[in-house]
Amino acid sequence: MTLDLPLIWAVLIAFAVLAYVILDGFDLGIGILFPLFKQEKERDTLMNTVAPVWDGNETWLILGGGGLLAAFPLAYAIVLPALYAPITVMLLGLIFRGVAFEFRWRTRRWKAVWDWSFALGSLAAALMQGIALGGLVQGIRVVDRAYAGGWWDWLTPFSILTGIALVVGYTLLGACWLIIKTDGGIQDRGYLLARRLSVLLIVLIGLVSLWTPLLDPQFLGRWFAWPNIALTAPMPLLVLLAAGFLWRGLHDYKRPAQPFLAALALFVLSYTGLGISFWPLMVPPSITIWDAAAPDASLGFLLIGAVVLLPIILAYTGYAYWVFRGKVDRHAHYH
Repeated sequence: MTLDLPLIWAVLIAFAVLAYVILDGFDLGIGILFPLFKQEKERDTLMNTVAPVWDGNETWLILGGGGLLAAFPLAYAIVLPALYAPITVMLLGLIFRGVAFEFRWRTRRWKAVWDWSFALGSLAAALMQGIALGGLVQGIRVVDRAYAGGWWDWLTPFSILTGIALVVGYTLLGACWLIIKTDGGIQDRGYLLARRLSVLLIVLIGLVSLWTPLLDPQFLGRWFAWPNIALTAPMPLLVLLAAGFLWRGLHDYKRPAQPFLAALALFVLSYTGLGISFWPLMVPPSITIWDAAAPDASLGFLLIGAVVLLPIILAYTGYAYWVFRGKVDRHAHYH
C-alpha cells in the first residue's frame, strides 16, 4: 500500500498548529490579563503560572511553520507574502513578551515597561494570529502559483472579527488556567473573568461560524450540501454541549480543571469546523494539499525525522507539565 504522504504531513502540521493554539493560547491569555491585576505580587504570581512551560509551548509554532516550509513549499511561498504584516507583528509581539519574561525580574526602574511589554506583546501576538487566520480563511488570490493580491488584502472586517475572537478565546484560556494554578483572590478573579469571557466567546464563535460558509461556495457546500450536512449538523450541538460544560464548571468550585478542559474543547471543535471548511484545500480557494506538497521523496525523508522527534517533544512537554503540576507558590520567583 502506498502512503499518501501529502495527507500525512497535512495531518501532522494541523496537529502541530492545534497543539500550539492549545498550549501557547493560555499563556498568551495570561499576558493579556496582566494589566487587570494591579498589585506586583499578583503579577508575579500570574507570570509564575506559565514561566516553567511558556517557551516549550512555542516549540509547536516552530514545528508548524518549519513543517509548512519543508512539506508544502508552495503554500509557504503563497501564504507568507499574503500575510507578511500580521506575521511580522506577531513575531515582534512574541519577542517582546519573551524578553519581558527575563528582564522584569531583574529591574526595578524599568519593571513597568517590561510589564507592558509582556501584556502588549501577548495581545499583539494573539490578535495578529487571529487576523492572519481570517486572512487565510477568506481566501488568497493566486495567479500562476504565486500570490497576486495586495499589501492590505488580509485586513477585512472578517479577519478583524477572527482576530478579536481569538483574543477573547486565549484570554478565556488564561482565566481558566488561573483557576487551576492559583487560589484565593486571584482564583476568584479568574472565575469572574472566565464567566464574562465565556459568554462573549460563544457569541463570537457563532458569528464566525455563520460568516465563514458565506465567504466561498465551497465552504457553503461542505457544511450544508447533502450528504455532508448529516456529518456537520452535530457540530453546533457539540459546541453548545461544551459551552454548557464550561458554564457549569465556572459555578462548581470543586472542579477547578473543568472550565479549562471545556474551553479547550471549544477550541478543538472550532478547529475541527475550520478543517471541515478547508478540506482538501491548503490555501483557499484553489490550492489543495496535493498541489502544494513537496515531492514524495522529500516528504518521506522528512517523515523519518518527524517520527523520531514528535514523540520526544510530546514526552518532554508532558513531563514538564507533570513536574510543575499543582498550585503555584506565591513566594517563588522565575529565574
